[in-house]
Amino acid sequence: MTVSEFSNIDDLIQQHNPFAGHTVVRNSQVWNKSLPDAPSINAHVSDTVFEAISKINQDSMQTVGITVVGERGLGKTQVISRIRHHFKQTDQVLFIYMGEYGEKLSKIKSKFLETLTSSLRAYGQYQGIMQWQEIAAHLINQAKGWNYTAEQYIPRFPDWLNQHSTKAIDHFTNLIFSKQNQIIENPYIVRAILWTLSSPHAMYATYWLSGMELAERQAQDMGLPNFKTGEKEAESFKTTCQILNLVSQYKIPLICFDELDAPLFDELTGFSLPQITASLAKDLFNNIKRGLFLLAMYKDTWSQNVRALPQAEAVIHRIASYPQLGEPIYLNYLKPDDIIVLVSQWLEEFYTKHQVVPPHYLYPFTQDQLIELGKQRPMARSILSWCSANWKSKIVPISIKDNSVKPQPPIIINDNLVKSAFETEIIEVEQKITDLLEDSDQLAETLAFSFERIIGKTIENVEIKSIQRFKQNTCYLHFKINGIENSQPVKIGLAVIQQSGGAIVQAILRQLGDYQKFDLTRGCLVRSKTIGRNARSAQKYLKELQEEKGGEWVRIPEEDIKPLLAIYAVYKNQESYGLKPEQIFDFIEKSELVVKNPIICEILSDPSGQAPDGLIDEDIPIIIPPSSDDQNPLQSLIDWGGSFFSGN
Repeated sequence: MTVSEFSNIDDLIQQHNPFAGHTVVRNSQVWNKSLPDAPSINAHVSDTVFEAISKINQDSMQTVGITVVGERGLGKTQVISRIRHHFKQTDQVLFIYMGEYGEKLSKIKSKFLETLTSSLRAYGQYQGIMQWQEIAAHLINQAKGWNYTAEQYIPRFPDWLNQHSTKAIDHFTNLIFSKQNQIIENPYIVRAILWTLSSPHAMYATYWLSGMELAERQAQDMGLPNFKTGEKEAESFKTTCQILNLVSQYKIPLICFDELDAPLFDELTGFSLPQITASLAKDLFNNIKRGLFLLAMYKDTWSQNVRALPQAEAVIHRIASYPQLGEPIYLNYLKPDDIIVLVSQWLEEFYTKHQVVPPHYLYPFTQDQLIELGKQRPMARSILSWCSANWKSKIVPISIKDNSVKPQPPIIINDNLVKSAFETEIIEVEQKITDLLEDSDQLAETLAFSFERIIGKTIENVEIKSIQRFKQNTCYLHFKINGIENSQPVKIGLAVIQQSGGAIVQAILRQLGDYQKFDLTRGCLVRSKTIGRNARSAQKYLKELQEEKGGEWVRIPEEDIKPLLAIYAVYKNQESYGLKPEQIFDFIEKSELVVKNPIICEILSDPSGQAPDGLIDEDIPIIIPPSSDDQNPLQSLIDWGGSFFSGN
């Protein structure tokens, strides 16, 4: 290698750090492009999962629970990502990944249903075809004895609706339900799945399947009744089990519960996140016909939370039923050879991407350095962090001649650590912004966290004094902002409601206007959708709030909420990123991320008394033509197997 070529590589190293910001595997990397993986590291875990799926596929096992235990940074999520990408090449597994549990653990069943429906929105075998649509095609084919693909059904659906209106959906729903009623108790689930084959209706159908309310007009047009608000958790679990049992006829559900170690507790029962999730996994285990559950957690989480559950043995024997009943699988610390394989994998991908050939495969590190680090039994994350911190510096080889001097664990000093984590989370937020904008509780907690960061500051003439969260048992309000405005106390009650449906919006508006009960001087509705004109009670309470009581309505622009969601995600994942709260708070203050955010300013500004601009109109109807054939509207449905697919 010439001096010039060597200089070019060093220039590349100075400009690009492949390890920076990539020491934590995030959700999008589980689903999409993963970080470089060394399959030999913790291969015993992924191999156990592959073996169990094979046994389920051969009917020698039906439902399996595997729990993986390891310290922070040992690579739990990376192993899950490896498993996901292994099965991505096949059509035998439905991969369901849950790494976020919402702000209210009492709602975990409805949150899991949202995760399940979101997983089924992912493309299956064919690009552009949701797995929901593949299931719909399977159901029709099984009921009619046909053999067409979702790709063939989708372009024909507009013709069916034009000819027969919703009678086509009625016909197939009744036919399929008569053959699937041992698995499906609720025929509306079948109906919603069939609607996914109609492109204009697919989004609304999956929205309904996830347990969300449709606007009244949409629900009527599609024939999909909304759940009553008080029934949502129980109905969500029933719907989840029915969907999983339906899917399991075609694919094996592989359900992964990750990120279980956050210090979150249910405000009603006091149970922790891992306890609630393990109990949910046990209930699902008992109610689905086949599938594999994979839980990943810290060793202390397993011993101090799961084992401390009431009737813990019943839970443990389900979530850790394989390969040894009642025992988890442990991740291994890295050995020197593992570290060399891991680092070389990252470097190979980096140099290949930039089309350069390094002096040796570990450049700019040395084999001696990595071997010496391996003697400390490090974790994968600490090795990647060490590589990131030492990437641009001149590496001084670790001397191993003096046995009396033991190398100290690497100390990473990085002023940009929070910025790097923030940029990672911004990408993560952008990947799932559609779902995040529908999660009222997470949006509310993000806003509460943001307001807590500006306590003591004055914005829009309001000095923030404190933030008070409401307990959401019978209260629909999320939190209250206590402050001083023009030397007078101001108490702004805030509720976020992004869901459709008049009943829940009506209940929230009624409480927002009850200033005496909730000790408010102003109510603030945070919502990006219109309120249906037919929702008369909701409209009445809205008018009272805005015109009589000086309340406000604020919407959530996508670009303005993204940075707040991202920095809140950094805060929630601070342990994984190796950060302290003070570092995150310092970044928020220096960047003015919150204090100048338009949503924060709008909430504190003087109410306009008007609906905000740019709302999503919920009153826009979905066009479903009336039936044009009253004589025998279903005759062509019965005869579709022939000329209908010829293109005539």
